[in-house]
Amino acid sequence: MKELMLWTARSLLYFLRSHTCDFSVFFKVGVGTSKKIRPTSANSNAVKLSCELLRVFVAEAVQRAAAIAEAEGVSKIEATHLERILPQLLMDF
Repeated sequence: MKELMLWTARSLLYFLRSHTCDFSVFFKVGVGTSKKIRPTSANSNAVKLSCELLRVFVAEAVQRAAAIAEAEGVSKIEATHLERILPQLLMDF
């Protein structure tokens, strides 16, 4: 059965503002992924910019989904609200 996560717009935005992105886990080479062991690195400014872009993207998704939920008279954002805004959001970004 599919588990639904319900968030209020305020609680989700608070979560996004209070947490910082740590992309360091994405830049580690796992054991057995390559014949040569090569350290992978990224420019710190590029990582910060990627983090900020992701944060803005998610915040925009929450705001759009909250507007849909509010128009329906619901106080919590559900997965269906996000599914409805996702195509246009991807086109905008």
